[in-house]
Amino acid sequence: MTSRGRSAPRSVNKRGVALVSAAHVADDIYQGIVPALLPFLVAERHYSYAAISGITLAATVLSSVAQPVFGVWADKHSRRWMIGGGMSLAAVGVVLAGWMPTYPLTWIVVALSGLGIAAFHPEAARAARQAAGRSNTGMSIFALGGNTGYALGSLIATPVLLWLGLRGTALLVVPAVVMALILARYLGPTLDRPVGTRGAPQLPTGADDWRSFLTLTGIVVIRSILFFGFTSFIALYFIDHLHTSQAAGGVALTVFLVTGAVGTLLGGWLGDRFNPLISIRVGFVLAIPALAGVVLVGSLPLAFLLVAVAGIACYLPFSVFVLLGQDYLPNRIGTASGVTVGLAVSIGGLANPLLGLLADATSLRLTLTVLIALPVLALTVAAFLKLPGTAHQTRATRRRSGGRLGEYDNVRDRTPSDHTAAPVERDR
Repeated sequence: MTSRGRSAPRSVNKRGVALVSAAHVADDIYQGIVPALLPFLVAERHYSYAAISGITLAATVLSSVAQPVFGVWADKHSRRWMIGGGMSLAAVGVVLAGWMPTYPLTWIVVALSGLGIAAFHPEAARAARQAAGRSNTGMSIFALGGNTGYALGSLIATPVLLWLGLRGTALLVVPAVVMALILARYLGPTLDRPVGTRGAPQLPTGADDWRSFLTLTGIVVIRSILFFGFTSFIALYFIDHLHTSQAAGGVALTVFLVTGAVGTLLGGWLGDRFNPLISIRVGFVLAIPALAGVVLVGSLPLAFLLVAVAGIACYLPFSVFVLLGQDYLPNRIGTASGVTVGLAVSIGGLANPLLGLLADATSLRLTLTVLIALPVLALTVAAFLKLPGTAHQTRATRRRSGGRLGEYDNVRDRTPSDHTAAPVERDR
């Protein structure tokens, strides 16, 4: 394989991709449950908008601090126990949130759930890349697993909480228990295939491009602020301003997250058909009229439609963040994954209390209006983003090499058989 031009495709460990993606579904169910809890915390415990924004902060603050630490740790040695262990801690924290008698205790257990999320993502993204290699489809499926889990969190939690109230969170531990048992039995044998066989582990190599990676991180942070702000307040906006029931508010949140899964697949397709930067830019361009429409319309059916468009738009960029980040830092897969999947995303949650204070002082409508500025800012930052391997390559060089837009010239796959590759670490 050469380091320039298009690399010959390698086989994909489809079972490995499927298993790690399924674990991603189970883990992110517990991220999706947190925003679904918010209207019930307001109704049953009479929390203010600022207080529920603090709950979102609790779910993200420990992740923000711990995610890069787990990522660096995973770069040194593969620790696959963090996949099942992190998922389990995330589940326990969410379950306990429904039973805590005071706000401080609720905040603490939700923060522990966020710590579990932080432990899960870097090692899971590393395992997914080992199975998928350079397959955009494989990594998109892994990303889709997280989107699906987040959407299922709202879909599962809302009817359970409507039926049993906040104490119904005890039933929500089931997905984590089932997936933990599956991972304990099958994860190692599925991922650790012998070198030279179909689906053997493979990771990228090349020069680290920190400038482009930091630019991408800024875009991820902006998108995260938009995401957390919208998911925290859209259900309440439907209830308070469009005068719907709690159930309809939960449906609005679910519509956003489910259509986000469509946006993930579409973003991956655009990344393969053109290049990842197209996915990022198209998504933010589409988000501007969708968000404005949600704020301006008074028709409930049209509001649901615009929420669906906003979901697709918000997830179009997300679908390429992980693979693009790993290709910018091919020597630090865990760190890149910890930042793009965790740290930068979690930092967005830190802005949520400010949005909550704004909503308390003014209105939810004005708060959602403020969010419209975020995709504009993201588009501005994205103008400085370059494809991996093209930052110093001239157009003439690309023409001579036969490269085309979207091909990564300095990033290549490695397997343990490559003479330049480091051996793939196993669990320790």
